[in-house]
Amino acid sequence: MDRAFLFLQGPHGPFFARLARQLGAAGAEVLRVGFNAGDRAFWPRHLPYRAFTADLSDWPATCGRIMDETRVTDLVLYGDTRFQHAAAVTEARARGLRIHVFEEGYLRPYWITYERDGSNGHSRLMTLTDAAIAAVLDADAPDLPNPPATWGAMREHIFYGAVYHGLGLVANRRYRAVRPHRDRSVAAEARLYLKLLALMAPHRLERALATRRIRRGGFPYHLVLLQLAHDASFRDHGPFPDMESFLSEVIDGFARGAPAHHHLVFKAHPLEDGRVPLRAAIARLAHARGVAGRVHFVRGGKLARLLDEARTAITVNSTAAHQALWRGIPVKAYGRAIYARPGFTSARPLDGFLAAPDPPDPARYRRFRAYLLATSQVPGSFYSAAGRRKILRRISDMMLAEADPYAAAERGNSAPSTFMTLVK
Repeated sequence: MDRAFLFLQGPHGPFFARLARQLGAAGAEVLRVGFNAGDRAFWPRHLPYRAFTADLSDWPATCGRIMDETRVTDLVLYGDTRFQHAAAVTEARARGLRIHVFEEGYLRPYWITYERDGSNGHSRLMTLTDAAIAAVLDADAPDLPNPPATWGAMREHIFYGAVYHGLGLVANRRYRAVRPHRDRSVAAEARLYLKLLALMAPHRLERALATRRIRRGGFPYHLVLLQLAHDASFRDHGPFPDMESFLSEVIDGFARGAPAHHHLVFKAHPLEDGRVPLRAAIARLAHARGVAGRVHFVRGGKLARLLDEARTAITVNSTAAHQALWRGIPVKAYGRAIYARPGFTSARPLDGFLAAPDPPDPARYRRFRAYLLATSQVPGSFYSAAGRRKILRRISDMMLAEADPYAAAERGNSAPSTFMTLVK
């Protein structure tokens, strides 16, 4: 097989290592470039590995040399916006390489996303037309059942994040010149993950009490689906310079537009680690606008319990908006998201939206969701052993295929129902 896969940074944990072994077993060559001790630790010792230890300003030229020297045909990465990956994508496109991008599932947590050339705001889905969907799906295709209300591999996700950044804290001497892709040091990242892991139990009690107060309050409420402030979807595909700007926009729109008896609930991301003081910022902004008694904060937890009775959902690119659209709940989405399409989300100013929400078109959204499940959504999880096995049963063949998932579907070669694969 004349294929050589260059792996860069992947999800925390052993997923990229397992994938590389499988591609190697298929006859392909594999190589990884690592940028810290965590990258090295989660890569098999017997497979080729290069450590990048210079300043990141040297990375684009170094990446190009590696691609030329090793005759790389394919680039594999997790997310496409961090500096290392964006530079590598540029070098890969200049050489006509295939670019494989993994991300958390658009319909998470039961699926992961696999696309070619870009994800989120760079995805081919951003230009998807109804005609393209109709060409793939039968007009009388049955509705897919609702996924079960369980969280998935959250504990494993947090554990591998703590291990990854912990290794960078204690064993990163070789990579001292490499800046992390986030604005905090490796040591700070490690402390945040360890703190999150240690506080899971008290946080569970706190959110249970907050959720109970809201559910028993008997008031109509609007639900804000918060992203992580450092997440690429918020940082690179959203319109706000920081999280507080978004919080201020929402609270101001709520104060101006929502009926006086309505409340506003901010739900934090399940992996929110406290690097942004959300609770304090929300309380301060709500007090300044005179709505402090009607604004609530919930720390992570299961979305369904709050979403089932919400009047609307508001977010910047969060994939959790899919759950709202699936339920027919009106959604106001900021930024560039694959679901921010006519008939799905509102284009009106927030105050007008909250005063008179415009609901999504349920039939169009169900077809869009079915299209995702027939193409780029692969059942499984990066972080649990069982979840990785589900992904690996399908993903190597998808990567080795000439066509990407969307082109394969257009040619009639889409995979069988991923939901049925998941639940079997």
